[in-house]
Amino acid sequence: MSETTPARETAFDMLISMRLMTFRYGGQDHAGVVTPDGVVPVLEINTKHDLHTPNSLLEIIKLDIRELPTKGVAPIPLTDVEPRLPYAVPPKIWCIGLNYKSHAEDIAAVQPEEPGSFMKPASCMFQPGGNILLPPTDVSDDVDAEGELGLIIGRSCRFVPVEKAREVIYGFTTTLDLTALDVLRKNPRYLTRAKSIDTFFSFGPVIVTADEVGDIDDLEVITEHNDGICSRDFVRNMKHRPLNLVAFHSNFFTLHPGDVISTGCPKGARIKHGDTVQARIEGIGTIKATVTQGDRVPFGFTQ
Repeated sequence: MSETTPARETAFDMLISMRLMTFRYGGQDHAGVVTPDGVVPVLEINTKHDLHTPNSLLEIIKLDIRELPTKGVAPIPLTDVEPRLPYAVPPKIWCIGLNYKSHAEDIAAVQPEEPGSFMKPASCMFQPGGNILLPPTDVSDDVDAEGELGLIIGRSCRFVPVEKAREVIYGFTTTLDLTALDVLRKNPRYLTRAKSIDTFFSFGPVIVTADEVGDIDDLEVITEHNDGICSRDFVRNMKHRPLNLVAFHSNFFTLHPGDVISTGCPKGARIKHGDTVQARIEGIGTIKATVTQGDRVPFGFTQ
């Protein structure tokens, strides 16, 4: 489900920097703190320690809560819960295209001098560990899946200097970003359309608070396809690295808590029905998906 931090001798005896997730248990969704022994529900932490922490990751981010006491609260084994999207409707989803040279080479494109950024709607998201539903082949028959490092913005900000950018990042996560490459080849102006098909994005399930992560440049972003490695590269080799991306985009618009910036993939995996794909970043986590061919099933109108 996700990678966890090494066991600590005092993991339940102190306030710990957090690894957070939304999970389904007993038919309901909950926010929780991921520990080496499982996930500790926020509601149980509230009861034990007389707190009023929201049972919502987005609200926790808005309140900039980065530590919660887990002492005395029994964790639920990760094998007993269903991972969910950290939150279903991020304020904004920004993605960065062609940020690694290898990705540009893979699709015969030229890396832009400025970040090649584009937005994705929340309607294109799927649950971590769930299904990527490929569109009917007459809509697209050439789709790739790209594992990426995601940045979670922690406060409203504008015109952020690069040297201050880390202050406004709440945490890091893994993302899966998909592209209908044949749609994109028709015209590069169709990028948003090629990126916004249903089930073409997911993030999580774990968000790691920024203080848990050392040098961002040392993170290695890996895309795995059918149990093999499709691509891997270090953040240091991005053309536009994470702190620069935050500063750059804050020049154009206000960033808000819960905004997601997906920073780009070394190379995407061409996917077909029956495949599996996952993004993996050591120290951050793993997000998985299976691939299913979708049909044209009309709904929402009188036939």
